[in-house]
Amino acid sequence: MEIFRKADILMPKEDVDFEKWSVIACDQYTSQPEYWNRVEKRVADAPSSLRIVFPEVYLGEGNARIEKINAQMHKYLDNNTFREYKNTLIFVERTQSDGRIRCGIVGSVDLEAYDFSKDSKSPIRATEGTVLERIPPRVKIRENAPLELPHIILLMDDKEDTIIKRPQNAKKLYDFELMEDGGRLAGYEICGKDADLIIEKINAFSENAKGNLVFAVGDGNHSLATAKTCWENIKRNLTEEEKKTHPARYCLVEIENIHSKALDFEPIHRVVFDTDEKELIEGIKKFYPNTQSTPNGGHHIKYVTKDGEGDLYIKDSGSSLAVGALQNYLDFKKVKVDYIHGEETARNLAQKGDNIAFLLPNMDKSELFDAVIKDGALPRKTFSMGEANDKRFYFEAKRIL
Repeated sequence: MEIFRKADILMPKEDVDFEKWSVIACDQYTSQPEYWNRVEKRVADAPSSLRIVFPEVYLGEGNARIEKINAQMHKYLDNNTFREYKNTLIFVERTQSDGRIRCGIVGSVDLEAYDFSKDSKSPIRATEGTVLERIPPRVKIRENAPLELPHIILLMDDKEDTIIKRPQNAKKLYDFELMEDGGRLAGYEICGKDADLIIEKINAFSENAKGNLVFAVGDGNHSLATAKTCWENIKRNLTEEEKKTHPARYCLVEIENIHSKALDFEPIHRVVFDTDEKELIEGIKKFYPNTQSTPNGGHHIKYVTKDGEGDLYIKDSGSSLAVGALQNYLDFKKVKVDYIHGEETARNLAQKGDNIAFLLPNMDKSELFDAVIKDGALPRKTFSMGEANDKRFYFEAKRIL
Protein backbone atom coordinates (compact mmCIF):
# COMPACT_ATOMS: atom_id res chain seq x y z
CA MET A 1 0.00 0.00 0.00
CA GLU A 2 1.30 3.45 -0.97
CA ILE A 3 0.52 5.47 2.16
CA PHE A 4 1.54 8.91 0.85
CA ARG A 5 0.94 9.96 -2.75
CA LYS A 6 0.67 12.84 -5.18
CA ALA A 7 -2.66 14.64 -5.52
CA ASP A 8 -4.64 16.93 -7.81
CA ILE A 9 -4.21 20.07 -5.72
CA LEU A 10 -6.32 23.21 -6.04
CA MET A 11 -4.91 26.64 -5.25
CA PRO A 12 -6.37 30.12 -5.68
CA LYS A 13 -5.44 31.81 -8.94
CA GLU A 14 -2.89 34.62 -9.01
CA ASP A 15 -5.54 37.36 -9.17
CA VAL A 16 -6.77 36.36 -5.68
CA ASP A 17 -5.34 38.28 -2.71
CA PHE A 18 -3.45 35.43 -1.02
CA GLU A 19 -3.16 37.27 2.28
CA LYS A 20 -6.95 37.51 2.50
CA TRP A 21 -7.42 33.99 1.17
CA SER A 22 -5.29 32.27 3.81
CA VAL A 23 -6.69 32.05 7.38
CA ILE A 24 -5.57 30.10 10.40
CA ALA A 25 -6.83 26.62 11.33
CA CYS A 26 -10.47 26.53 12.39
CA ASP A 27 -9.73 25.11 15.87
CA GLN A 28 -7.70 28.13 16.98
CA TYR A 29 -8.79 31.11 19.12
CA THR A 30 -12.02 29.33 20.06
CA SER A 31 -12.48 31.53 23.14
CA GLN A 32 -11.40 34.74 21.40
CA PRO A 33 -14.14 35.88 19.02
CA GLU A 34 -12.35 39.22 18.73
CA TYR A 35 -9.61 37.45 16.70
CA TRP A 36 -12.13 36.13 14.19
CA ASN A 37 -13.95 39.48 14.10
CA ARG A 38 -10.70 41.09 12.96
CA VAL A 39 -10.29 38.40 10.30
CA GLU A 40 -13.85 38.99 9.11
CA LYS A 41 -13.20 42.72 8.70
CA ARG A 42 -9.90 42.15 6.91
CA VAL A 43 -11.32 39.63 4.45
CA ALA A 44 -14.54 41.58 3.76
CA ASP A 45 -15.92 40.46 0.36
CA ALA A 46 -12.67 39.06 -1.02
CA PRO A 47 -12.36 35.36 -1.91
CA SER A 48 -11.15 33.60 1.23
CA SER A 49 -10.78 30.19 2.81
CA LEU A 50 -12.66 31.79 5.72
CA ARG A 51 -15.84 31.27 3.68
CA ILE A 52 -15.25 27.54 3.13
CA VAL A 53 -14.09 26.40 6.57
CA PHE A 54 -16.02 26.39 9.86
CA PRO A 55 -14.14 28.26 12.63
CA GLU A 56 -15.09 26.50 15.85
CA VAL A 57 -15.84 29.83 17.52
CA TYR A 58 -19.00 29.83 15.34
CA LEU A 59 -20.07 26.21 15.90
CA GLY A 60 -23.29 27.39 17.53
CA GLU A 61 -24.52 28.55 14.09
CA GLY A 62 -24.88 24.90 13.04
CA ASN A 63 -26.52 23.81 9.80
CA ALA A 64 -27.17 27.30 8.45
CA ARG A 65 -23.46 28.03 8.28
CA ILE A 66 -22.69 24.58 6.83
CA GLU A 67 -25.10 25.24 3.95
CA LYS A 68 -23.39 28.57 3.25
CA ILE A 69 -19.97 26.89 3.28
CA ASN A 70 -21.02 24.21 0.79
CA ALA A 71 -22.67 26.77 -1.48
CA GLN A 72 -19.54 28.93 -1.44
CA MET A 73 -17.34 25.94 -2.29
CA HIS A 74 -19.46 25.26 -5.38
CA LYS A 75 -19.33 28.95 -6.28
CA TYR A 76 -15.54 29.05 -6.09
CA LEU A 77 -15.37 25.91 -8.26
CA ASP A 78 -17.86 27.27 -10.80
CA ASN A 79 -16.31 30.74 -11.14
CA ASN A 80 -12.78 29.40 -11.58
CA THR A 81 -11.36 30.81 -8.35
CA PHE A 82 -8.96 27.83 -8.34
CA ARG A 83 -6.21 26.56 -10.55
CA GLU A 84 -5.63 22.79 -10.39
CA TYR A 85 -2.15 21.25 -10.28
CA LYS A 86 -2.48 17.65 -11.40
CA ASN A 87 -0.57 14.75 -9.87
CA THR A 88 1.76 16.89 -7.81
CA LEU A 89 3.16 17.66 -4.38
CA ILE A 90 3.69 21.09 -2.82
CA PHE A 91 6.80 21.91 -0.80
CA VAL A 92 5.85 24.42 1.90
CA GLU A 93 8.18 26.85 3.67
CA ARG A 94 6.58 28.59 6.64
CA THR A 95 8.55 31.46 8.14
CA GLN A 96 7.31 31.57 11.72
CA SER A 97 6.88 34.66 13.83
CA ASP A 98 10.29 33.93 15.44
CA GLY A 99 12.00 33.88 12.01
CA ARG A 100 12.67 30.15 11.86
CA ILE A 101 11.49 28.27 8.75
CA ARG A 102 9.39 25.12 9.04
CA CYS A 103 9.31 22.90 5.98
CA GLY A 104 6.71 20.39 4.90
CA ILE A 105 5.31 18.58 1.88
CA VAL A 106 1.61 18.69 0.97
CA GLY A 107 0.21 15.54 -0.59
CA SER A 108 -2.47 12.98 0.15
CA VAL A 109 -2.58 9.96 2.47
CA ASP A 110 -4.57 6.77 2.02
CA LEU A 111 -7.20 6.65 4.76
CA GLU A 112 -7.12 2.85 4.55
CA ALA A 113 -3.74 3.12 6.31
CA TYR A 114 -5.18 5.10 9.24
CA ASP A 115 -6.98 3.99 12.38
CA PHE A 116 -7.66 6.49 15.19
CA SER A 117 -8.53 3.93 17.90
CA LYS A 118 -6.33 4.16 21.00
CA ASP A 119 -4.55 0.83 20.52
CA SER A 120 -4.16 1.12 16.76
CA LYS A 121 -1.15 -0.47 15.04
CA SER A 122 -1.83 1.14 11.67
CA PRO A 123 0.91 3.04 9.74
CA ILE A 124 -0.89 6.36 10.40
CA ARG A 125 -1.95 6.85 14.04
CA ALA A 126 -3.53 9.41 16.31
CA THR A 127 -1.16 10.79 18.94
CA GLU A 128 -3.94 11.83 21.30
CA GLY A 129 -7.28 10.44 22.34
CA THR A 130 -10.06 11.05 19.82
CA VAL A 131 -13.25 12.37 21.41
CA LEU A 132 -15.88 10.36 19.56
CA GLU A 133 -18.69 12.81 20.30
CA ARG A 134 -16.71 15.50 18.44
CA ILE A 135 -16.86 13.50 15.20
CA PRO A 136 -20.58 13.70 14.19
CA PRO A 137 -20.72 17.55 14.06
CA ARG A 138 -17.62 17.54 11.87
CA VAL A 139 -19.08 14.81 9.65
CA LYS A 140 -22.05 17.11 9.02
CA ILE A 141 -19.64 19.77 7.77
CA ARG A 142 -17.73 17.40 5.49
CA GLU A 143 -20.27 14.88 4.19
CA ASN A 144 -21.75 17.12 1.46
CA ALA A 145 -18.72 19.34 0.89
CA PRO A 146 -17.14 19.12 -2.57
CA LEU A 147 -13.76 20.27 -1.21
CA GLU A 148 -11.42 19.74 1.71
CA LEU A 149 -8.91 22.28 3.00
CA PRO A 150 -6.48 20.62 5.38
CA HIS A 151 -4.89 21.89 8.54
CA ILE A 152 -3.73 18.32 9.22
CA ILE A 153 0.00 17.93 9.85
CA LEU A 154 1.50 14.44 10.03
CA LEU A 155 4.91 13.88 11.61
CA MET A 156 7.73 11.56 10.52
CA ASP A 157 10.44 10.28 12.82
CA ASP A 158 13.14 10.91 10.21
CA LYS A 159 16.25 11.20 12.37
CA GLU A 160 18.51 11.48 9.32
CA ASP A 161 16.36 14.30 7.90
CA THR A 162 16.58 13.07 4.31
CA ILE A 163 12.97 13.30 3.06
CA ILE A 164 11.50 16.77 3.67
CA LYS A 165 13.84 18.53 1.25
CA ARG A 166 13.02 21.02 -1.52
CA PRO A 167 14.19 19.85 -4.97
CA GLN A 168 16.43 22.35 -6.78
CA ASN A 169 14.08 22.51 -9.78
CA ALA A 170 10.91 23.13 -7.79
CA LYS A 171 8.90 26.08 -9.16
CA LYS A 172 7.76 28.71 -6.66
CA LEU A 173 3.97 29.10 -6.79
CA TYR A 174 3.30 31.54 -3.96
CA ASP A 175 5.12 33.62 -1.37
CA PHE A 176 3.27 36.09 0.85
CA GLU A 177 2.78 37.50 4.35
CA LEU A 178 0.14 35.82 6.53
CA MET A 179 -2.36 37.92 8.47
CA GLU A 180 -2.44 38.42 12.24
CA ASP A 181 1.34 38.05 12.77
CA GLY A 182 1.24 34.58 11.27
CA GLY A 183 4.63 34.91 9.55
CA ARG A 184 5.16 34.14 5.87
CA LEU A 185 4.14 31.26 3.59
CA ALA A 186 5.85 30.07 0.42
CA GLY A 187 5.01 27.04 -1.71
CA TYR A 188 6.83 25.21 -4.51
CA GLU A 189 5.48 22.74 -7.06
CA ILE A 190 7.08 19.27 -6.99
CA CYS A 191 6.16 17.16 -10.00
CA GLY A 192 7.52 14.52 -12.34
CA LYS A 193 10.67 12.65 -11.30
CA ASP A 194 11.22 14.88 -8.27
CA ALA A 195 7.83 13.92 -6.85
CA ASP A 196 8.39 10.24 -7.70
CA LEU A 197 11.71 10.27 -5.82
CA ILE A 198 10.09 11.66 -2.67
CA ILE A 199 7.35 9.01 -2.84
CA GLU A 200 10.00 6.30 -3.27
CA LYS A 201 11.87 7.56 -0.21
CA ILE A 202 8.70 7.55 1.89
CA ASN A 203 7.84 4.03 0.70
CA ALA A 204 11.31 2.82 1.71
CA PHE A 205 11.03 4.65 5.04
CA SER A 206 7.64 3.01 5.65
CA GLU A 207 9.06 -0.51 5.25
CA ASN A 208 11.46 0.04 8.15
CA ALA A 209 9.36 2.25 10.44
CA LYS A 210 9.70 1.35 14.11
CA GLY A 211 6.55 -0.30 15.40
CA ASN A 212 5.00 0.15 11.91
CA LEU A 213 4.36 3.82 12.86
CA VAL A 214 5.07 5.85 9.71
CA PHE A 215 3.06 9.03 10.38
CA ALA A 216 1.88 10.34 13.74
CA VAL A 217 -0.81 13.03 13.73
CA GLY A 218 0.70 16.29 14.95
CA ASP A 219 -2.21 18.65 14.20
CA GLY A 220 -5.77 18.14 13.00
CA ASN A 221 -6.45 14.89 14.86
CA HIS A 222 -10.24 15.25 14.74
CA SER A 223 -10.20 16.50 11.15
CA LEU A 224 -8.40 13.36 10.00
CA ALA A 225 -10.72 11.19 12.11
CA THR A 226 -13.68 12.92 10.44
CA ALA A 227 -12.24 12.26 6.98
CA LYS A 228 -11.81 8.60 7.91
CA THR A 229 -15.39 8.36 9.23
CA CYS A 230 -16.79 9.93 6.06
CA TRP A 231 -14.75 7.57 3.89
CA GLU A 232 -16.01 4.53 5.83
CA ASN A 233 -19.58 5.75 5.21
CA ILE A 234 -18.99 6.39 1.50
CA LYS A 235 -17.21 3.14 0.65
CA ARG A 236 -20.13 0.98 1.81
CA ASN A 237 -21.89 1.84 -1.46
CA LEU A 238 -18.91 1.48 -3.80
CA THR A 239 -17.61 -1.40 -5.87
CA GLU A 240 -14.09 -2.67 -5.22
CA GLU A 241 -12.86 -0.83 -8.31
CA GLU A 242 -14.55 2.43 -7.30
CA LYS A 243 -12.95 2.23 -3.84
CA LYS A 244 -9.48 2.33 -5.38
CA THR A 245 -9.90 5.75 -7.00
CA HIS A 246 -12.63 7.60 -5.10
CA PRO A 247 -11.23 11.03 -4.09
CA ALA A 248 -12.62 10.78 -0.54
CA ARG A 249 -10.30 7.83 0.16
CA TYR A 250 -7.33 10.18 0.01
CA CYS A 251 -6.98 13.08 2.44
CA LEU A 252 -4.83 16.14 1.78
CA VAL A 253 -2.22 16.67 4.51
CA GLU A 254 1.13 18.28 5.17
CA ILE A 255 3.96 16.03 6.35
CA GLU A 256 6.81 17.35 8.48
CA ASN A 257 9.85 15.90 10.24
CA ILE A 258 9.47 15.90 14.02
CA HIS A 259 13.23 16.53 14.28
CA SER A 260 13.04 19.88 12.47
CA LYS A 261 14.83 22.55 14.52
CA ALA A 262 12.00 24.96 13.70
CA LEU A 263 9.35 22.69 15.24
CA ASP A 264 8.60 23.20 18.92
CA PHE A 265 6.16 21.33 21.10
CA GLU A 266 4.17 23.61 23.36
CA PRO A 267 1.80 22.56 26.14
CA ILE A 268 -1.94 23.06 25.70
CA HIS A 269 -3.31 24.70 28.81
CA ARG A 270 -6.78 24.25 30.29
CA VAL A 271 -9.16 27.02 31.30
CA VAL A 272 -12.26 26.07 33.31
CA PHE A 273 -15.09 28.59 33.04
CA ASP A 274 -17.74 29.68 35.54
CA THR A 275 -16.55 27.55 38.43
CA ASP A 276 -15.81 27.76 42.15
CA GLU A 277 -12.02 27.90 41.90
CA LYS A 278 -11.33 26.94 45.53
CA GLU A 279 -13.74 24.02 45.38
CA LEU A 280 -12.11 22.79 42.16
CA ILE A 281 -8.62 22.85 43.70
CA GLU A 282 -9.81 21.09 46.84
CA GLY A 283 -11.50 18.53 44.61
CA ILE A 284 -8.17 17.72 42.90
CA LYS A 285 -6.58 17.12 46.30
CA LYS A 286 -9.37 14.72 47.27
CA PHE A 287 -9.27 13.00 43.86
CA TYR A 288 -5.50 12.53 44.21
CA PRO A 289 -4.81 12.32 47.99
CA ASN A 290 -1.04 12.60 47.54
CA THR A 291 -1.31 16.10 46.09
CA GLN A 292 0.31 19.08 47.76
CA SER A 293 1.41 22.64 47.03
CA THR A 294 5.14 21.97 47.46
CA PRO A 295 7.43 19.65 45.48
CA ASN A 296 6.93 15.96 46.26
CA GLY A 297 8.21 14.26 43.11
CA GLY A 298 4.79 14.40 41.46
CA HIS A 299 3.51 16.19 38.35
CA HIS A 300 3.75 19.99 38.67
CA ILE A 301 0.80 22.07 37.47
CA LYS A 302 0.42 25.81 38.08
CA TYR A 303 -3.04 27.34 38.40
CA VAL A 304 -4.09 30.97 37.93
CA THR A 305 -7.24 32.83 38.99
CA LYS A 306 -8.18 36.51 39.19
CA ASP A 307 -7.10 36.39 42.84
CA GLY A 308 -3.60 35.02 42.23
CA GLU A 309 -1.84 31.79 41.43
CA GLY A 310 -0.58 28.62 43.08
CA ASP A 311 1.05 25.24 42.52
CA LEU A 312 -0.12 21.66 42.56
CA TYR A 313 2.18 18.66 42.77
CA ILE A 314 0.13 15.57 41.91
CA LYS A 315 1.73 12.30 43.00
CA ASP A 316 0.53 8.73 42.38
CA SER A 317 -1.99 9.78 39.72
CA GLY A 318 -1.58 6.68 37.58
CA SER A 319 -0.68 8.85 34.59
CA SER A 320 2.82 9.25 33.15
CA LEU A 321 2.07 12.84 32.12
CA ALA A 322 0.79 15.85 34.07
CA VAL A 323 -1.80 16.49 31.37
CA GLY A 324 -3.20 12.99 31.85
CA ALA A 325 -3.60 13.46 35.60
CA LEU A 326 -5.38 16.81 35.15
CA GLN A 327 -7.57 15.66 32.25
CA ASN A 328 -8.78 12.61 34.17
CA TYR A 329 -9.98 14.87 36.98
CA LEU A 330 -11.63 17.42 34.66
CA ASP A 331 -13.42 14.61 32.82
CA PHE A 332 -14.64 13.25 36.16
CA LYS A 333 -15.96 16.68 37.17
CA LYS A 334 -17.57 17.30 33.75
CA VAL A 335 -16.70 21.00 33.90
CA LYS A 336 -16.83 23.55 31.08
CA VAL A 337 -13.25 23.61 29.80
CA ASP A 338 -11.42 25.07 26.82
CA TYR A 339 -8.00 24.09 25.50
CA ILE A 340 -5.74 27.13 25.12
CA HIS A 341 -2.59 27.56 23.06
CA GLY A 342 -0.29 30.07 24.74
CA GLU A 343 0.31 30.84 28.41
CA GLU A 344 -0.46 34.54 28.08
CA THR A 345 -3.89 33.83 26.57
CA ALA A 346 -4.69 31.34 29.34
CA ARG A 347 -3.62 33.83 32.01
CA ASN A 348 -5.79 36.56 30.47
CA LEU A 349 -8.85 34.30 30.43
CA ALA A 350 -8.25 33.46 34.08
CA GLN A 351 -8.73 37.13 34.97
CA LYS A 352 -12.33 37.08 33.73
CA GLY A 353 -15.20 36.05 35.99
CA ASP A 354 -14.99 32.79 37.92
CA ASN A 355 -12.43 31.17 35.63
CA ILE A 356 -9.31 29.19 36.47
CA ALA A 357 -6.38 28.43 34.19
CA PHE A 358 -4.20 25.35 34.60
CA LEU A 359 -0.74 25.87 33.09
CA LEU A 360 0.86 22.61 32.00
CA PRO A 361 4.54 21.75 31.57
CA ASN A 362 6.04 21.01 28.18
CA MET A 363 6.61 17.61 26.60
CA ASP A 364 9.89 16.61 24.91
CA LYS A 365 8.98 15.98 21.26
CA SER A 366 11.60 13.22 20.98
CA GLU A 367 9.43 11.12 23.30
CA LEU A 368 6.36 11.17 21.07
CA PHE A 369 6.83 8.19 18.74
CA ASP A 370 8.05 5.83 21.45
CA ALA A 371 5.16 6.90 23.72
CA VAL A 372 2.55 6.25 21.01
CA ILE A 373 4.11 2.89 20.10
CA LYS A 374 4.22 1.85 23.77
CA ASP A 375 1.05 3.37 25.24
CA GLY A 376 -1.18 4.12 22.25
CA ALA A 377 -2.86 7.52 21.88
CA LEU A 378 -1.96 10.05 24.58
CA PRO A 379 -4.50 12.13 26.54
CA ARG A 380 -6.31 14.55 24.22
CA LYS A 381 -4.78 17.98 23.72
CA THR A 382 -1.45 16.83 25.17
CA PHE A 383 0.72 19.14 23.07
CA SER A 384 0.65 21.82 20.41
CA MET A 385 3.14 22.27 17.61
CA GLY A 386 4.22 25.86 18.17
CA GLU A 387 2.40 28.92 19.46
CA ALA A 388 -1.15 29.76 18.38
CA ASN A 389 -0.19 32.22 15.62
CA ASP A 390 2.23 29.65 14.16
CA LYS A 391 -0.48 27.06 13.54
CA ARG A 392 -1.18 25.98 9.98
CA PHE A 393 -2.96 28.43 7.69
CA TYR A 394 -5.25 27.12 4.95
CA PHE A 395 -4.13 27.51 1.36
CA GLU A 396 -4.40 24.32 -0.76
CA ALA A 397 -7.58 22.34 -1.38
CA LYS A 398 -8.64 19.06 -2.98
CA ARG A 399 -11.87 17.68 -4.42
CA ILE A 400 -13.49 14.95 -2.32
CA LEU A 401 -16.68 14.36 -4.34
